[in-house]
Amino acid sequence: MLGMRVIPVLLLAEDGLVKTVRYKTPTYVGDPINAVRIFNEKEVDEIFVLDIRATPEGRGPDFERIRELAGECFMPLGYGGGVRTLGDIDRLIAVGVEKVAVNSRAVEEPGFMKEAADRFGSSTLVASIDVKTGFFGRTTVWSAGGKRDSKRDPAEFAKTMEGMGAGEILLNSIDRDGTFSGYDLDLIRRVADAASVPVVACGGAGSLGDLHRAIGAHASAAAAGSLFVFQGPHRAVLISYPSPNDLEAAR
Repeated sequence: MLGMRVIPVLLLAEDGLVKTVRYKTPTYVGDPINAVRIFNEKEVDEIFVLDIRATPEGRGPDFERIRELAGECFMPLGYGGGVRTLGDIDRLIAVGVEKVAVNSRAVEEPGFMKEAADRFGSSTLVASIDVKTGFFGRTTVWSAGGKRDSKRDPAEFAKTMEGMGAGEILLNSIDRDGTFSGYDLDLIRRVADAASVPVVACGGAGSLGDLHRAIGAHASAAAAGSLFVFQGPHRAVLISYPSPNDLEAAR
């Protein structure tokens, strides 16, 4: 697709798929199996599913649910949420996940990523980096679903994750999440220029043009949630995905 990866990000919660705004006020948007089937028909490049309740609830991945989703996916599936052990990664791969995103455990113990990379290979591991600007204007890495400030600099942490063996970085701006206000291009550029592994930009896409702008800021791929599940001024739920012609027209 024009040499750029465009990745839908689906958020799992108790009742199904939801969409958040700045990691808060989740809105129900549908059944995850139905969403995956629609994205199959639209020939999506790849897809990421993030369980946003796993870590806050102190539990691991719902392996049976993920197995069902993987069984429906015709595209590569990435998963994140509640991943804390090598056994979790092993089981996720076994049920059909191709890329495993690690967030809170990697922030708390960066060496865990090295253990995982040594065992499963860098191509399997994604460092999920959530970023937010605090009260004093400092932009830092947050964990635990955006509730815990690590005080770490995003670019420095991205380099650390690369050094520990992460093969890719999923960079999400909490401040832009669900706002349709566009990606944080300065953040993307800073992190992408600091790390040599691919950076997937996420958080804030409001138009197809924003996807191109993320790539222009040196992201290797553009990911989005709200852009692909809401349509129109009233944000009606309608799953969509751009055709190659749509993306070309948005350049």
